[in-house]
Amino acid sequence: MVEVTVTPQSSLADRRVQVRVRGLSPSQLVTLRAWLKDEHGECFQSRAFFRANGSGEVDPGNHAALGGSYSGVWPMGLFWFLQPDTLFRRLVKRDVTGSPFLVRLEVFDGLRLDTDPQEQPLGSCEAERWYVGPGVQRVPIREGRVRGALFLPP
Repeated sequence: MVEVTVTPQSSLADRRVQVRVRGLSPSQLVTLRAWLKDEHGECFQSRAFFRANGSGEVDPGNHAALGGSYSGVWPMGLFWFLQPDTLFRRLVKRDVTGSPFLVRLEVFDGLRLDTDPQEQPLGSCEAERWYVGPGVQRVPIREGRVRGALFLPP
């Protein structure tokens, strides 16, 4: 059984997480894909190709991606290289206090440039990426021409 984990599963968007895949065959080629839907329903995704180590594991923090959205060792590459499915869209979080981005991580056998929606991943998990920590208060600012928000710690 293939297992994909993100540690910690829930974190602030600027914090590093560790992604791991276990239960693969030694030297198996896999595609690790991250994707999310923004508040407007737009899909953003990234993918990287990896070869499992002798223990059947993939760790993007230690193993180099062979290609895809990026190549080389980028521990947060799957999150940093998210690209829109529709050209000229930007990943923007409007409701920073109410909900996180839910990033789905999936692993597929072999090299997959495009994933068939019917195809089942070998394993998957979900990571919560928050933009405001617990207890932080958001105060809107409107003073003359100045517009903004003040975020106060608990």
